[in-house]
Amino acid sequence: MSLPRVLRTAFFAVCAADLVALLAGADLAHTVLKPLLIPVLLAYVVMRGGPRLLWGALLCGWAGDVLLLFDQDAAFLAGMGCFAAGHVCYLVLFRRYGQPRARGSLLGIVYFVVLTNTVAALWTDLPAGMRVPVAAYSVLLTAMAFGASRLGRTAGVGGALFLLSDSLIALGVADWPALPQADFWIMLTYVAAQFLLAQGVLEERPAPGAAYREESAATRRTPH
Repeated sequence: MSLPRVLRTAFFAVCAADLVALLAGADLAHTVLKPLLIPVLLAYVVMRGGPRLLWGALLCGWAGDVLLLFDQDAAFLAGMGCFAAGHVCYLVLFRRYGQPRARGSLLGIVYFVVLTNTVAALWTDLPAGMRVPVAAYSVLLTAMAFGASRLGRTAGVGGALFLLSDSLIALGVADWPALPQADFWIMLTYVAAQFLLAQGVLEERPAPGAAYREESAATRRTPH
């Protein structure tokens, strides 16, 4: 088995262990396992030759994961800022490697409706100091989820799951009724989102050296 496959399997194994820990209420195990998730995924991406912007997006996600382990408003806002930086990295990647897709305008309308209705519904129930940061983050998150569709179905599903995961977190911040085992569903959708986004970038980016080979071939075809 190649090293990338080993790392991918290791990522799935750590995900499974963390999700089981959440279901079992093993807080200490979750605290240990959660910070391991993104580094293993990052190692897989590096071994697959993923672009450095993808490294940056994942590292920002890792920083956000660690900060959200602390049950403090300041840590939550700092973690949200880290995830926002990761979304910017993803948006640049989508613009660089993606292509406009059919039905993109319709999907954009759907995301816009979801964004406006979610923010409007949660606004009064969010703590006063969280309203503007959460609304601004929601705009960026929704833009990332929509932009992911430029890379195709894999990344598009990843973007949608990221939006769903963070929406579940927002429900908790607003003290809305939560799903049973909400932490489990938040982490399940989050780790699936990060993997699918990374996989979508790896699938759609040009192969390493492809641009150089195409340029060299064009040069050879050009008469001197």
